Amino acid sequence: MFEAAAEQPFPESYRVDREPAPHALLEPVLGFLGVWRGRGRGGYPTLDGDFAYAQEVRFSHDGRPFLRYEARAWLLDGDGAPLRPAARESGWWRLQPDGRVEALVTQPTGITEILVGHAGQGAVDLSTHTVALTPTAKEVTATRRRYTLADAGTLDFVHDLAAVGQPLQHHLSATLRRAVGQSTPPTSSWNSSVQ
Repeated sequence: MFEAAAEQPFPESYRVDREPAPHALLEPVLGFLGVWRGRGRGGYPTLDGDFAYAQEVRFSHDGRPFLRYEARAWLLDGDGAPLRPAARESGWWRLQPDGRVEALVTQPTGITEILVGHAGQGAVDLSTHTVALTPTAKEVTATRRRYTLADAGTLDFVHDLAAVGQPLQHHLSATLRRAVGQSTPPTSSWNSSVQ
């Protein structure tokens, strides 16, 4: 006899004021919890020019010392209408006691990145530690990603890329607004770090 699995008993949260309570090691990144949406611009020497895109980024937790990360983007035409899906990735940010971050990011195009960096003062700066590629993935040798809280409702994102024989250089930037999650900064030391 087949017995269906019960509903997920351990929910994820996009907020600090809902269960489960965030792990203490998440303190430097609590302001990132939520769903963020916005627009940006990108380009790279191997592309036929710059492009506009929209993006949604999600950060959640389940009470353990890491954030679940998911991002998806789609290209926009000159009038701002969606053209087609673009980048998509998911992964985890693992927080360490001294504010260090170890991030795992996987893309459906056959690229997996392990990044390391630091979280503090309302920002996370991550750089490549290792890149693993499937046999048919395009060559990516390094990335750098910076996430900065301009305020409690605005997240700026910058992505540098070294790929297909090109050195590390600017690839993407976007400004995202909070759509779901903490509407005001949590009452903790995080509040003072974003001002």
